[in-house]
Amino acid sequence: MSRAWNAWSWDTDPDALRRDVAVAHERFTGSGRLSGRVRPVVGESWRRSAMHGVDPDRTLPRLELTGPDLRAQRSAHPLAVAMPLLRRLLLDTAPGPQIVAVGDASGRLLWVEGDHQLRSSAEAMHFVEGANWHERSAGTSAPGIALALDHEVQVFASEHFSRGVQRWSCSAAPLHDPDTGALIGVLDLTGEDHLASPQALALVRAAATAAEMEIRAQRISGLLPAPRTAADRAEPTAPAPGPARLRVLGRDQGLLELDGVPVELSGRHSEILLLLARHPRGLTGEALGALLHERDASPVTVRAEMSRLRRLVGPGLLASRPYRLRRPLDTDLDEVRRHLAEGCYRQAVSVYEGPVLPRSEAPGVAEARDELQAEVCEVLAAKADPQVLLSWSEHPEWREDPRVLAAALRSVDPDSPRHAGLRGRLRRLGR
Repeated sequence: MSRAWNAWSWDTDPDALRRDVAVAHERFTGSGRLSGRVRPVVGESWRRSAMHGVDPDRTLPRLELTGPDLRAQRSAHPLAVAMPLLRRLLLDTAPGPQIVAVGDASGRLLWVEGDHQLRSSAEAMHFVEGANWHERSAGTSAPGIALALDHEVQVFASEHFSRGVQRWSCSAAPLHDPDTGALIGVLDLTGEDHLASPQALALVRAAATAAEMEIRAQRISGLLPAPRTAADRAEPTAPAPGPARLRVLGRDQGLLELDGVPVELSGRHSEILLLLARHPRGLTGEALGALLHERDASPVTVRAEMSRLRRLVGPGLLASRPYRLRRPLDTDLDEVRRHLAEGCYRQAVSVYEGPVLPRSEAPGVAEARDELQAEVCEVLAAKADPQVLLSWSEHPEWREDPRVLAAALRSVDPDSPRHAGLRGRLRRLGR
């Protein structure tokens, strides 16, 4: 397990770590600057907590479910069938006092069980059934980060953003539907320092996997219904989702057209969607990071960007484990290639408005950019009418591209004035 997600290793002095992080927390809450022994995953969560308006001295998690509403949410949730197993794994054989909490995908705790004395103490910080422990509501905590980044994680003592939680430590893991991969909740162990040990995080991850497999087993046996798809939930007369399309040619920031609604994307989100469209079977966080950055983007950063992108485009487009698209995403690169394959070369040039995300330095995007340019040049030079190539070479985005000029040059009569003009432009470019 990576140190990024573990609070400390076996040779760490927890008391010294607690003091060092407490000093860093004071500095951050006072000045907004990160320093000292603060893990990136924690520091980034502190920043998000502050952006959400969480007050480290006053904010308490919101109590969102009580009484009949809480009971209804429990009975309807697929994790209800896994609770007997989780009790056996995490409470019946627990080596010491601890609290087991299971929440839904929005961060609301549906079950909080375990040591009675610990639970009584935890009530003061609203660690109770029905309270929302997402980062937006409670600040930095293990369940909050696990939901925000879709990854198991620990938060130790003073790493919590809210000071009223800093006597506690916790290990948490996201829970997914075993058939659809959708995020459905979070599993958390909360208590004293030992619940920030490497062993505690391994235990939570194993228990989360067991819970997911229990849901699958219950479905196979017919005791739990299959997950409802978007088609199941739709009204009989509801129209089918419109096409999803991504435009990145000649644009520094992509334009996503989703169900007829245009969505302007940041440069990074444009890169991510393009790379996922090019890899329909999906990418691990590490593989996606390598395609986004020459020295590999941090998995923490990748997960945070994916979380922000999901909030922007909604839950129906992106899936996790691995990161992939839930529905086809047509790109203007695909359109150019279709025109080339059909022999519609003038249309291909018309759609090819410029390089792929021209300012992007992501290795995976640069590869897509060079690949498409080489393909277009090769096909047009071999098959297109000279007028198409000459028209392309006069396009403002391509007038200074030596590959375009060379392709056009090969298509015209060497004795023609156009040939001489193209040779002169190539010489000015040092070719």
